[in-house]
Amino acid sequence: MRRYLARRLLLLVPVLAGVSVIIFMVLHLSPGDPAEIMLGSQATKEDLARLRADLGLNEPLHVQYLHWIGHVARGDLGRSLWMKRPVLGEVLTRLRATLLLTATALVLSTTIGVALGVAAATRPNSMLDRLSAVASLFGASMPSFWLGIVLMVIFALWLGWLPASGMYSPHSGGDLGDLLSHLVLPAVTLAAASVTIVARLTRSAMLETLSQDYVRTARAKGVSSRAVVLRHGLSNALVPIVTVVGVQAGYLLGGAVLTETVFAWPGVGTLMVQGILARDFPLVQGCVLVVALSFVLVNLAVDLLYVWLDPRIRYE
Repeated sequence: MRRYLARRLLLLVPVLAGVSVIIFMVLHLSPGDPAEIMLGSQATKEDLARLRADLGLNEPLHVQYLHWIGHVARGDLGRSLWMKRPVLGEVLTRLRATLLLTATALVLSTTIGVALGVAAATRPNSMLDRLSAVASLFGASMPSFWLGIVLMVIFALWLGWLPASGMYSPHSGGDLGDLLSHLVLPAVTLAAASVTIVARLTRSAMLETLSQDYVRTARAKGVSSRAVVLRHGLSNALVPIVTVVGVQAGYLLGGAVLTETVFAWPGVGTLMVQGILARDFPLVQGCVLVVALSFVLVNLAVDLLYVWLDPRIRYE
């Protein structure tokens, strides 16, 4: 296990290096000049040239990349061109809000998705199964930004039950109740598509497990239906379910960009969008690296969880 863990951690280096190259090239080769955005349209060519030299933007791309990646290797993600502050501190400050939103959406999608999938698998071709399939189709088809706007209009504008945006109300004092009320709409929006995916895969895994010989033997011995479904069915279907939940955790981290933008949630996604609009190269690069690292670590945690769920799995 230790050798496997060490090998997986070493593989993080080429993965993150590849991500760093891609995001660096995409940002630097896309249209837009940070110097022009910072100085405005009235800046002279001399001022623009001086600022580009100060920011190091007049150097060849490979020199800029090596300079940046050298600082990253030492734990320094650079300094934001827009906010004039260290990128790492800004990203870590916003990361807490993103992790809160992502974790809440993941708990919602896993709990509701597994419950729907188990219920549909125990009653195949029933009305519940058909409604679950239709709901899954609609849930997977709706873009998160569109669903977020619809929920905002209904529950914030028309009914006035929940706040429309932000993480806290301006005069709330930052209490837990205010935070939870602001969390509902973005968490539901982010979890909607994942619920459908988890539900359909849980249904498929449960149908396959419930058709096994040991399940039929348990039924023949008079084991209750509840025990058969939970102890023999769900426990043995957890490996594929955990796999899709792990994939969805990475999807939710990336999908939080749109949801945070719609609801003005102060997370890494909103920070990344602001950095893109400001052409803040170090800020966007730092955000992408942190999200990529989180995604890889989640996948590693899922792989290690397999050993606990299924004793037959061993890593050398």
